[in-house]
Amino acid sequence: MRWSHGSVAERFSGRDNSLGIIRFVLASAVVVSHASVLGFGDKEFGHYFSHGQTDLGKLAVYGFFVLSGILVTRSGKRLPVGRFLWHRALRLLPGLWVCLAVTAFVVAPFLYWRQQGGLEGFWGHSRGPLDYLWSNWAVAPRQNDVSGVIATSRDSGLAHSPSIDAALWSLRYEVLCYFGVAILAITGVLTRARRAVLLLVVVLGWLILQDAVHAPFWAGSDDSSYSVSFVLVEVMGKFDPDVILYLSFAFAVGSLIELYRERVPVSDVLGVTSAVVLMVTIHYGYLFIFGLLAFAYLLLWLAIRLPAPFRRIASRNDYSYGIYIYGFVVQQALVALGGARWGFWPFLLMSLIGSTAVAAFSWHLVERPAMKLKDLGLRRPEPAVVPASVADSGTTKPTAAAGSATTAGAGTPADARRPGAHQEPGRSQEPGRSQEPGRSQESGRSQEPARSWEPGPARAASGRPAKSAQSAADGPEREFTESRFTAG
Repeated sequence: MRWSHGSVAERFSGRDNSLGIIRFVLASAVVVSHASVLGFGDKEFGHYFSHGQTDLGKLAVYGFFVLSGILVTRSGKRLPVGRFLWHRALRLLPGLWVCLAVTAFVVAPFLYWRQQGGLEGFWGHSRGPLDYLWSNWAVAPRQNDVSGVIATSRDSGLAHSPSIDAALWSLRYEVLCYFGVAILAITGVLTRARRAVLLLVVVLGWLILQDAVHAPFWAGSDDSSYSVSFVLVEVMGKFDPDVILYLSFAFAVGSLIELYRERVPVSDVLGVTSAVVLMVTIHYGYLFIFGLLAFAYLLLWLAIRLPAPFRRIASRNDYSYGIYIYGFVVQQALVALGGARWGFWPFLLMSLIGSTAVAAFSWHLVERPAMKLKDLGLRRPEPAVVPASVADSGTTKPTAAAGSATTAGAGTPADARRPGAHQEPGRSQEPGRSQEPGRSQESGRSQEPARSWEPGPARAASGRPAKSAQSAADGPEREFTESRFTAG
């Protein structure tokens, strides 16, 4: 077991990691946790083991916010603020809006028809499908039910929650963190004053410490009571200051890891220790003082150090957001249809299969197509022009313009993964020398071969040093960062 395998900056970039499978597991953990409470009215998984500190679903939400802090901060450092917010909106809103529409116009009418034997009264209900869309479109579930289908299910003794999709509660806090990153980017904190983020983490951690130090089994925001809820924007509903404190702390820890990535070691010793600390604090107390920080490092370590087969799972298709936003709907529909009568394990299996199937539909038909619009309005780089002298020499070599584009992250992922490849970005190769000046080529004598590359600092057309290989790696890193949604 080695102490260090390098820094996070060296080992955590591009797609060569296991974030896909980790996010899939976190989203599935939310579905597993909800199965007991939605299907059977019991406490969620982990509640008793943690002595009420947390449960499997809440812990997964904290994990999402940590990962979101890492990836969204990376995006905020790289993109202009307007483009950054555009990317965040594309990753969040299309999938959410289609989920709301499917819930209001497919799931709810079907359940209403099964309950009432027809659709009379469904469309004209005072809290009908159109009201559901209008109330919830801005990432805040301000209307819980659609035409009373869940209320009817509860009156029948089937459902145990009044909401058709209560999992959406965390999205408004996710958006709040996005705006926080945008403010840090505008003020230059992300690029020139990262110590401000360190100070923010210390302040938030101190507030949590004041809460939890006198109560080993402190339940986080459920026990905290700093202030009453307030409204920032009417369409986003009420914000709970206690939830803001705890979730923003998890997000800020992820941001701090990203900003100090060159100083954070990738250590097997720390990874195993963090897993032990997490489990001990979950069971014996002080989870929010020690365990949350350990959980953040554990997720990062697993993303980097899990074996290669795990890196291929969910690396291209990210179903985690769909599982999260549709899982609650699928489970409530199963409950309303009597699916819990077969017992816990069949109900859980149906929940996981149904959630994953709908998430695949969401990813392939909604989320991924929407992400193709992330560069809308940007001018594509002009194709490189090969000088006539190079063309005449019979060799193909990159021009300075082409090198600059690659250095800026516009090259192909394959090129960006090879920062030490034969030709250096930003430097144009000399054309092959055909014959020396003043001498005619002798018969039977072959022409001198083209001059090979010489070592030395790469330079762009302007004569300034070209950007480093890390900058060249921004190509795949950009695609990786923007393909991930981080939801709670």
